[in-house]
Amino acid sequence: MRLEPGVEWDFAVPGEGGPSGAAIIGYRDVGGSGLDLRVAGTAAITVVIGFGDSEVIVEDAVGRRALGGFVVGLPVEAMRVRSERAECVEVRLSPVRAYSLLGVAPSDFGRGAVALEDLWGGRARLLREQLAAGRTWDERFAVTKSFLAQCDRSMRTPDPEVLHGWDRIVASGGQVRIGAIAESVGWSRKRLGARFESQIGLTPKRAAMLVRFRSAVDGLVAGRAAADVAMECGYTDQAHLCRDVSIFADHTPGALRAHYLPPIARQRHRAWGEFFQYGAEPVGR
Repeated sequence: MRLEPGVEWDFAVPGEGGPSGAAIIGYRDVGGSGLDLRVAGTAAITVVIGFGDSEVIVEDAVGRRALGGFVVGLPVEAMRVRSERAECVEVRLSPVRAYSLLGVAPSDFGRGAVALEDLWGGRARLLREQLAAGRTWDERFAVTKSFLAQCDRSMRTPDPEVLHGWDRIVASGGQVRIGAIAESVGWSRKRLGARFESQIGLTPKRAAMLVRFRSAVDGLVAGRAAADVAMECGYTDQAHLCRDVSIFADHTPGALRAHYLPPIARQRHRAWGEFFQYGAEPVGR
């Protein structure tokens, strides 16, 4: 399905969803405006597959690199992504599905982007060639879904206790007490933290901070005042919100909102829709 046409960007989403726990979008720079995104942390594993002639320049905790595509885990630092003439398929995966679909535990991704070739070897090059040969977005999405289906190893899943903890964090918008999760699964906080970090990629506390931050991003992008967003998302006060925005986006709330003004950022945010965007009711901390 094509999103509303724009002068600079051709955006599309599949008519049917992707694998369980995954979502896909596609975009092409048709106006020559160039891609320049400051990417903040999100509660998903992100896979960017470039299939055009222009490489993607990534500036992150590892440094500056030119890549044909990359994967990032649950980043704790902001990153910048640029390209002169971007043509990409982008996939977001729930971290509980990352190991079964990617074959790599989320904790193995580290703080920066991982090149697709380092993850999939020669299969990454073949995937990019197949996407470039696709004549329509439907063909490219079909290729991507088929590739992920071939990678899927459903027996690779986190512990049930970790899955329960992740679900509680997401359902609460990041406002659940970690001690309450540990108590509900019969684990100590230390054991929950160690298992969670190895299988999700972040400690439960950090994961809750990230999910809550994403809730705040939606409010800020919608134009709501930072003070109101802080209260709605369960922050102690506006200063508390500002600290978390600085951690995950390296900006103030006002500057974060400004970075969603370029057409590519607005359309990309809209294309993801409700995938991994949270609006849960606050619960006790």
